Amino acid sequence: MPVHDHHEHHGHDLTQAAQATLEKSGEQWTAMRERVFEALAGFDKPASAYDIAEAVSKAEGRRVAANSVYRILDLFVGSNLARRVESANAYVANAHPDCLHDCIFLVCDSCGQTTHLDDDTITKNVRSAAKTAGFSPVRPVIEVRGKCADCD
Repeated sequence: MPVHDHHEHHGHDLTQAAQATLEKSGEQWTAMRERVFEALAGFDKPASAYDIAEAVSKAEGRRVAANSVYRILDLFVGSNLARRVESANAYVANAHPDCLHDCIFLVCDSCGQTTHLDDDTITKNVRSAAKTAGFSPVRPVIEVRGKCADCD
């Protein structure tokens, strides 16, 4: 299966890659954006804006509104720092924010674990089918619901 070749970042390296990508797009990397990104990256499953707001609130020792987190997450998605798992209304940090491509998510209905796959052949075919149907795809969202190997 053809896969997209890229370098995945982890930990502090991921935060630095996210900062560099955001600043390259002309946006500022603020302390709050860093806290939101680090909270998002700290989850092992897709996290909602409320989950992230709660994590940042605990770390900050003050209440952080989910609306503020939503605005930052929208910026992150638009800047390729995060991906939105549509069916769960949740987000995951993009482990390779310096690389733009379409994603496929495998979402476990039992435990919520979400696996991110890159397969440019599939997403290219989806884009091509959309164009053939007279549709201009902006951001294909491919999610496969089922059970992961641990829950099966």
